[in-house]
Amino acid sequence: MNRLIALAIALLCVGCPVGPDYKAPDIHEPESFRVDVPVEKGASLADLPWWKVFEDPELQKLVNRAIRENLNLRAAAARVEQSRAFIGVARSQLLPQVGYSGDFSRQRAPFRPGGQPQTYNLFTGAFNLAWEIDLWGRIRRSSEAAEAQFWAAEEAQRGILLSLVSGVAEAYFQLLKLDREKAIAEETVLAFQKSLDLFQQRYEGGVGSELAVARAEAALADVASLVPSLDAQIVVAENVLNVLLGQNPAEITRGKPLADQKTVPEIPAGIPSELLQRRPDLKQAEDRMISANASVGVSVANFFPRIGLSSLYGSASTDLSDMLNGTPGVWNIAAALSGPIFTGGLNYRQYQAQVAAWEVEVAVFEQAVLEAFAEVSNLLTIQYSLRAQREERERSVRALENAVDLSFLRYEIGLANYFEVIDAQQELFPAQINLARTRTQQLTVIAQLYRALGGGWELQTTEAWELPKPSPTPAVGTEASPKPTPAAVISD
Repeated sequence: MNRLIALAIALLCVGCPVGPDYKAPDIHEPESFRVDVPVEKGASLADLPWWKVFEDPELQKLVNRAIRENLNLRAAAARVEQSRAFIGVARSQLLPQVGYSGDFSRQRAPFRPGGQPQTYNLFTGAFNLAWEIDLWGRIRRSSEAAEAQFWAAEEAQRGILLSLVSGVAEAYFQLLKLDREKAIAEETVLAFQKSLDLFQQRYEGGVGSELAVARAEAALADVASLVPSLDAQIVVAENVLNVLLGQNPAEITRGKPLADQKTVPEIPAGIPSELLQRRPDLKQAEDRMISANASVGVSVANFFPRIGLSSLYGSASTDLSDMLNGTPGVWNIAAALSGPIFTGGLNYRQYQAQVAAWEVEVAVFEQAVLEAFAEVSNLLTIQYSLRAQREERERSVRALENAVDLSFLRYEIGLANYFEVIDAQQELFPAQINLARTRTQQLTVIAQLYRALGGGWELQTTEAWELPKPSPTPAVGTEASPKPTPAAVISD
């Protein structure tokens, strides 16, 4: 028995897993991201934790709550634990499998030499051991595939975390945009009401026209109709956030208004090759490649014979008390070898299927890398263009606000007609809306760029993604005394 076990261990140690060892495909990364404006070298936006990118305290609270309560994230965490368990399932086959068995039967022997047929009981009980020697690495390749699937699940969880942070920020900025659009609409309603009152007074005084009153009233009603629509859109936007937060529909608390939200200072995107180590979706795709490659090894090992050891140790008796008290009298030690000769092409087809699965994962990975480079390039280009757009839209709003004031002044002193006043007001309203949308796009692109660059890649656990608790501030007059230096202690 000991010799057989020693031989099995020796075979296991010298055995080499069959099948291809994993080799990462060659990826030709661009030297830099394609942007219209050169990017200075330095730290990447992805190096920052999310709470240093989004500094609105209320947004930080929302993101932190989403990290704790989001149901998709909870499901991802459960899938990680499931994958961890599957590693144990795969590795368990490397160890001997020990079990037990017991049996009771009542029998009648019809022919008994020298006597009459006899009816008797038979009790048996034994421990059994079975061990497959993983000479060709089938079990080890299975464990390798399971471990790669585990790491893929880990990266999937981190990808959900990153997408969740970005998604909450984007939804929050959209909500602030709707708040701003509603405020602009309400301000415009007041401005149009002022025009209507002015035209009505002049008409009643005999110096205005009914047409001016009608035009002002129509403009007022047109803008006022937008307010209920914006109210509905705000509720929908709040519910989008509520789903991300894992809670029922409720009002969302706002922090800083849209105009006070700060965009992150110009921080370089980093080196393109860093995406392969930072983006969780790319790392997940590579882990799936590793798993598929290991599965090819499993299919290759199926062509080779399986070698195993088995043993049984127990006792059998016609009387239960004799079996429990007596010396075990049943034992067995065996070695077995089995392998395929003709399977109708089963093993070969399984091998072909696994090779094809590996090729699928390689193509998926390479496509994901191309899309990642393009996504970052697009967002960087959009980021720089939005900066110029915002400057021009701000200049346009300032000019139109001045035009509205001048048109009122000219109308009151008789140098302009009502058309000039209404036209100036109607041009200002969409200009203000466009400026609010451009500001929102700037903030949204920052959130999208943070996700595209694999932001927070240094945060390795879910707990590390949660907002750090502020350190307690000591009360006035209760500051802790500095720790005395060794020299001070000696001098005392």
